[in-house]
Amino acid sequence: MQKITAQQIRSSFINASRSEAARLNLPRDFETIDWENLEFLGWRDDKMPQRGYLVVPHRGKLTGIMLRAPEGGSGKRRVVLCELCRDVFSKDDVYLWVAKKAGQSGRDGNTVGTLICAEFGCSANVRKEPPANEINPDPAAVVVRQIAGLEARTEQFLDRVRAK
Repeated sequence: MQKITAQQIRSSFINASRSEAARLNLPRDFETIDWENLEFLGWRDDKMPQRGYLVVPHRGKLTGIMLRAPEGGSGKRRVVLCELCRDVFSKDDVYLWVAKKAGQSGRDGNTVGTLICAEFGCSANVRKEPPANEINPDPAAVVVRQIAGLEARTEQFLDRVRAK
C-alpha cells in the first residue's frame, strides 16, 4: 500500500457522513506506519473502541469503510477464524465487524458484516512464513498466496458494502 494522508483517508469513506469522517481519530502510530507491508489500513478508534475503520486501495481508488464491533458479548471465549487473513495460528481476538452499506441502502439501515481480527493485524498475519513441509516446500510462495487471498477477500467484502 502506498503512503496516504489524513485528508485522503477522511475523503475515502463510502458509508460514513462527512462529519463522521471529519471526527474520526487516526491510528496512534499514523506517522510511523510501515506502508509497504500493508494491504489495507485498519484500526480501532482510541476514543470509541467499538468503532473501527478500514481503508483500502480498491479498483484504482482509495476506499474507506466505517465498522462497528459488537458490544458486550456472551462472555464465552470462542475461537473463530478471521475471514480476511484466515490465519489459523493467530491468538488474536476476532470480531464480527459490521458496516453500514454504502448509499441509500445504508441510510435505510442495511448492514453487512464479516469476521475480522479485532486489531486489524491481517497484513502481518499473512506475512508469517510457515515451516517448509511436503505440502508447502516453499514458504515464500505460501506468503505470496496468502497476501493475494487477503487482497481478494478484502475486495469481496468492500463489494458487499458497496452493493445496492
